[in-house]
Amino acid sequence: MSQEIKQSAEQDAILRTAIDRSLRHPVMFFFTSGAAWLAVSLILGIIATAKMVSPEFMDGCAWFTQGRVFAAHISTLVYGWGCQAAFGVLIWLIARLTRQENRASGIILAAGHAWNLLIAVGTFSILAGYGTGVPWMEFPTMIWPALLLTYSLIAIWTMIQFRVRTPGEVFVSQWFAVGALVWFPWLVATAFVLVFCVGGNPLMSAGVAAWFRSGITYLFFLPTAAAAAYYLAPKISGRPVHSYSLSLIGFWVLAAVGPWAGMQKLAGAPIPFFLPYMGAAAAVLIGIPTIAIAVSTLRTMTSEPGKFASSPALRFTATGVVCMLILGISSSLTNLPNSTLQLTQFSITQYGMDILAIYGSFSFVMFGAMYFIVPRITRREWLSKRLIKLHFLFSMYGVIAVAVLSVLGGMLHGIGQEDFKFTWDSAVAHAYPYQMATLIAWCFVLFSNFFFFVHLLLMWMRLGRRSSHPTLLGHAHIDSPHGPDGDIDNAGPGSVIAH
Repeated sequence: MSQEIKQSAEQDAILRTAIDRSLRHPVMFFFTSGAAWLAVSLILGIIATAKMVSPEFMDGCAWFTQGRVFAAHISTLVYGWGCQAAFGVLIWLIARLTRQENRASGIILAAGHAWNLLIAVGTFSILAGYGTGVPWMEFPTMIWPALLLTYSLIAIWTMIQFRVRTPGEVFVSQWFAVGALVWFPWLVATAFVLVFCVGGNPLMSAGVAAWFRSGITYLFFLPTAAAAAYYLAPKISGRPVHSYSLSLIGFWVLAAVGPWAGMQKLAGAPIPFFLPYMGAAAAVLIGIPTIAIAVSTLRTMTSEPGKFASSPALRFTATGVVCMLILGISSSLTNLPNSTLQLTQFSITQYGMDILAIYGSFSFVMFGAMYFIVPRITRREWLSKRLIKLHFLFSMYGVIAVAVLSVLGGMLHGIGQEDFKFTWDSAVAHAYPYQMATLIAWCFVLFSNFFFFVHLLLMWMRLGRRSSHPTLLGHAHIDSPHGPDGDIDNAGPGSVIAH
């Protein structure tokens, strides 16, 4: 029997290696190009924030007006960094969990190049003044059908892998991964048709854009982060996911509530009365799935304190999950009708919530996934523990500062807007010190991600030390957090949910 177990373990190791080899180039391409776009987005974010602090900054160049730069900043953050990081993690997760090699890595890689070309064209179009002016859909109209076509080439092969998997149990993370893959094209196609094709009242177009921004956050970025967290937590800790019930609650409540949020930003506008209140109710209820996801994954990760302390993947993932919990609670508190909503509706608070969602929650989990995935597909250790620690500390303090300062400054901004005894300049002055501090925080985040990009690029060049061990934050490979005997892939598959 022991001989059979040994042979089975060897076959599993061979299969995992084959899966990683089949996806090495597309996954590393998505990770590296995404990190490059993140750096571009951070630079644009610094310029946009600087112009809010000092409107005369770079005043002589039409390409860098505050409206254009801010739109390019958000677009590159969402589609340049966020989507590509998600693509890389999702295709790897599905392949690993279905235990099948990807047979279309060349097509996926070509689609990845096309995606980057479209993002570059869209970004330059925004800076040149050809943006649509629709928040989170600033790219020129012709870009969106091409992005959807490119996405289909990336996602369809992953969905085929899931469809033809061996019949049996479905992993927790697969629920969220497949949900994210299905919801993304639905959101983009629906918003594109209603905003750019059907036309109609501009006010309803603004409502659809607000719904789209909320949908991308709650139905793509959040479930992608949850899928990665549900994979990494049991894989590294070696413990099953805490509470299947919470996992189910988190998924189904998110699926039921997520599509309704967004319209609360038009509260008081001449649109059907129930839409803003339904959106506000959905935004408040988002706290339920985020709490469920956070409790189940954090309880799993902290069940092994030693592994939690030494694994960079767990450290980043846990921080992202905590940010996810804060996002859900903040969404509940800042979208209360006839209370906080009127203070946050037109202030910079929304920007803080967006950063908390995309960079605080989603990106930290993606960083954790990258620190876990990259050594497996390159068969190399990360070059520097110090760079990992610097990346974590500067990113954590920087993004917390950006999100908290934007939310708090936005609340004061909203209070100033509601005070009709003073001019609009007084409302802007309320947010000035917070914008100044946000500018400094963005500089720290840019500093940390520059070194992360260089570190990732060197790993793609396979310059790390060849090893079967994971990169730990301790001094020795004793009691590896990724499985016994120092094998980075020797841990159990984690928890499952039955069909």
